[in-house]
Amino acid sequence: QVQLVESGGGLVQPGGSLRLSCAASTSIFSIYTMGWFRQAPGKQRELVATITGDGNTNYADSVKGRFTISRNNAKSTVYLQMNSLKPEDTAVYYCNAGRRAMNFWGKGTLVTVSS
Repeated sequence: QVQLVESGGGLVQPGGSLRLSCAASTSIFSIYTMGWFRQAPGKQRELVATITGDGNTNYADSVKGRFTISRNNAKSTVYLQMNSLKPEDTAVYYCNAGRRAMNFWGKGTLVTVSS
């Protein structure tokens, strides 16, 4: 089992920034592709960004240019820097660790973008 614990969510005003962190409880963190997903009320869970063990990234079109995913393998932690936040970014954000058929999920952290 890989346990994932997200932190950094909260309430922020439009145009503001937040940085989410996800700490993983595995000694082989570097072999996992890490991702951030989000789910807004009444909507499907969607992929926000992914990063492979060697640092290749991918982003949803809706967040390109605003969000940055990164990882620190020594700390077994993945980050999501979110800038220029919009109300449409409001969602529960979930951390994911995946490798082939194995997937692990955090419990999520709520991000609310509102005035």
